[in-house]
Amino acid sequence: METTRFTGRGELIPRLIAQVGNRDFAMNLLKDRGDMNQDGTLTAEGEKRNQMTAGERAFDRSGETPHTGEYNPETNRIEKI
Repeated sequence: METTRFTGRGELIPRLIAQVGNRDFAMNLLKDRGDMNQDGTLTAEGEKRNQMTAGERAFDRSGETPHTGEYNPETNRIEKI
């Protein structure tokens, strides 16, 4: 999967672009979620998420912890243990 190249910290934008396949669409998603300002800079929340790895963001989305779930980089999801 193309997005497995972008799993580290600071790769929120390249990963989302790879996931959706279109830069403008990815930017609009970030703006709609409140992670990006209209001028293209990241908001405080966007900067916080950008400093997380893809796995950390998946845990954050799921509400699971490493004790209750396992990150699958192929699906970008948490699988309950």
